[in-house]
Amino acid sequence: MFLRIPGAAVRIAALALASVMPMHAATARNVNLAKIDPSARGIFDIAMKSMDSAWDPEEHLVRTPMGFSGHSDTGRRAGHMVRETSNYALGLLMRDGPGDRERAAEGLNAVLKEQFLDQSTVWYGTFRRSPEEPNPAGEHTVMWANYDPNWRVFIGTTFEMILIEYPERIPADLALKMYKAIDVAIAGEMKQGRLTPHYSNIALMYGALWDFAATHDKNAEWKQKSAAWVREVARLYHLYNSFDEYNSPTYYGVDLFGLALWRSYGSTAEMREAGSNIEAHLWSDIADFYQPDLRNLAGPYDRSYGMDMETYVAYAGLWIRSLLPPEKAPFPVPDANTDHLADLWFAPHVVLLGANPPATALAKLKHFTGEHMVKRQITDDRSASAWVGSKVILGGENTKLTKDAPHDTQFHPGTAQWRTPSGSIGWFYVWQSPKINVDVDHTTMKVTTDGTIVIRLKAEGIKREDIAAASWKLPGLSVSVEGDTKEFEVKESTYYKENDSFAITYSNVHQLTLKVTPQ
Repeated sequence: MFLRIPGAAVRIAALALASVMPMHAATARNVNLAKIDPSARGIFDIAMKSMDSAWDPEEHLVRTPMGFSGHSDTGRRAGHMVRETSNYALGLLMRDGPGDRERAAEGLNAVLKEQFLDQSTVWYGTFRRSPEEPNPAGEHTVMWANYDPNWRVFIGTTFEMILIEYPERIPADLALKMYKAIDVAIAGEMKQGRLTPHYSNIALMYGALWDFAATHDKNAEWKQKSAAWVREVARLYHLYNSFDEYNSPTYYGVDLFGLALWRSYGSTAEMREAGSNIEAHLWSDIADFYQPDLRNLAGPYDRSYGMDMETYVAYAGLWIRSLLPPEKAPFPVPDANTDHLADLWFAPHVVLLGANPPATALAKLKHFTGEHMVKRQITDDRSASAWVGSKVILGGENTKLTKDAPHDTQFHPGTAQWRTPSGSIGWFYVWQSPKINVDVDHTTMKVTTDGTIVIRLKAEGIKREDIAAASWKLPGLSVSVEGDTKEFEVKESTYYKENDSFAITYSNVHQLTLKVTPQ
């Protein structure tokens, strides 16, 4: 436990801190919460209130939300969350109210205890997701199931932000331990060697953290390698002005975070400029796919955890919520049962770094500017097409038949959303398929594949008898279906509330064309 130090004593403490550790090159943003935009301050306060209520004063960690469903959540549902505790610590140091510094230090020390330090393992340098989950061990240990290597950079970049922005608000010995933990995380990632520059959201954060560690440590080898990594990530993006994880409501938000780290803290003008430039491109792409009246991004989604950002927390929605008031943002009113609630706890990072869309993109996020088609090349083999209409949005990904949609994949190659008469969002998407092409042309979606596809459909007020092979009469939308399918089946889906969700199967399909008409 340490004391809050007012006035001139803060400067003395900062000088003492500088005397025991080398300083990094990054400049703090000096964000004043009292003066930031009300939308950003509003979501920060909501997130902090949520984390305050989740804090466990005995374990010094935040508890897992009651309704949590999330990424690689083995062993965490009834326990505590390590990464999210580091998020809370950043928020506490930003808020800096009575007792906040002490609580932040307690949380950071608890997080540090969960780092894997055995150099002989491939998970060296990452962190447990929860202290309740068993230690990974033995030859049958599986990445993602038994440990998450990405916690190295999620927690590491949070440490980076704290060490840049608030070194005087934490004890000097704690700061030293955090610097060491970052070095261990980088060393572990280098040793494992599993990460590539194509893995955009993690590659961006890794580039930021590696640059920070190399600069702080005055490590010339790391400096050279991190700079080459950053250049390669940027080069890959600019091939088509797209990331491989294309149009993801969750991972675009992490991409924006990584890019904001580059433009805010990058040690060179080249890195800062690359971050700003790609960030502007990405915001413009998001704005082109976004329908502000439906408060959702049109698909297709290479990785998605949901189909309606009004009902679950998506990182991209969190960034947009920091720019817009709650009634205009693609964001739920969060409570303990909100899906992916813990992603709300990323708000301190968003608010501190600040959303920075171009003026034209911000205008599109605020007001619908008219119906339009969007077409983008993603890679040599993949392209996206979307219709952003006034009442319905469609998205499709043509993969040149190189990608499939296996059971419960995050890949959504064909998507549709509209607003039902009840006011909620209705949607459907291709849930399972063999290798697939989906092409959208205005209100028509053409599916090309060879086998069985399953479409997941949800709309409040839907009835089983209104779904036939050739036509769907949905609340607020009609869909005509043509194709060479041999078999057709409809089942109630247990994934969502009964009577509102169905799984529609078309078997032995080569071509299937869906045309939507808003009612």
